[in-house]
Amino acid sequence: MAVAVVPLTTALVIVIALLAAAGAGKFAHMNGATYPTTLSRAATAFAGVVTLAAAVTTALAALFT
Repeated sequence: MAVAVVPLTTALVIVIALLAAAGAGKFAHMNGATYPTTLSRAATAFAGVVTLAAAVTTALAALFT
């Protein structure tokens, strides 16, 4: 059971990061940003979500050990 939790959680974080990146890119494009700027903002949002997930995981791991 515990072995399946890690890949499922990883997949969920990736899906949420992709949704956040798509939303950030869409909003940037709707505001008139160029395509390179839109991609940059989407990549920043994706990296931010993944970084936040890693920080939360580190904090929780410190609590449980």
